[in-house]
Amino acid sequence: MTVVLVLNPTKVTSAAALRRMVAHACRERGRPEPLVLETTVADPGEQMVRHAVEHGADLVLSAGGDGTVMAVSRGLAGSGVPLGLLPLGTGNLLARNLDLPLDLEAALDVALDGRSRRLDLGLLSTEPGAPPEAFVVMAGVGFDAAMMADAPARLKSVAGWAAYLVSGVRHLRDRPMQVELTVDDQEPVRREARSVVVGNVGMLQAGLQLLPDARPDDGLLDVVVLSPLGLLDWGRVLVRLASHRPGVDRNVERFQGKHVRVRTTGEHPLQLDGDPAGTADLLVVDVQPGALLVRVAR
Repeated sequence: MTVVLVLNPTKVTSAAALRRMVAHACRERGRPEPLVLETTVADPGEQMVRHAVEHGADLVLSAGGDGTVMAVSRGLAGSGVPLGLLPLGTGNLLARNLDLPLDLEAALDVALDGRSRRLDLGLLSTEPGAPPEAFVVMAGVGFDAAMMADAPARLKSVAGWAAYLVSGVRHLRDRPMQVELTVDDQEPVRREARSVVVGNVGMLQAGLQLLPDARPDDGLLDVVVLSPLGLLDWGRVLVRLASHRPGVDRNVERFQGKHVRVRTTGEHPLQLDGDPAGTADLLVVDVQPGALLVRVAR
């Protein structure tokens, strides 16, 4: 088996130590030395993975954060080559949603010895006719994207996902946006909202269930519209997400379908799998069922 390690060197204290750990694990299993590819600003993983697949890669390990996972997943989409996750980021949302270990050695065991599970991908366009960008976890416009964009990098390295709370407080009083949401062939829904998130999985850090009905392999997209008007409403939203409480709430509305269109008045911050992705006033999202293979525990 030809193993390729895609390594984001900015996410690890010692890239050399990680290389040695992966090489040792491969030798123990009678496999050749892995090919190691380090990501760059110019290529965060997608193109190098496509090239590796064309040259016979049988398994690709992603060592980095959610952005690295997204780039590697784009490169692997539709290839039939499985992805193994070595989580090194702040969120590690895909690993958390698949109940994968966050400990590197345990994660490596699953990546090398686990079974392959087929997952869906989301495909997002922000302009009519533009080629779509794939995401694995979630895409969002509004508050969530602004929070992720403004989380202090130094604090993230020290405090982890809690750094997003600091950023979130800064944006609690941001102006809401006017949203028109269309799911499949249903009538458009118009709301004054703070955030719209389209997801393939549903759990955030700290166990918050943003999209409790989301399944990564059901061929559907899940959508949540968050519409709190003030600080008291934000408190209700947090309690709702933390308690997994069902029922109807004007602050939290959820939808499900295969095709999602979100139009906003004016451009607002956009995020893909937790990485800032500029601004947009249009999101057109479709699902690509079963496009990605990911190693999970047997």
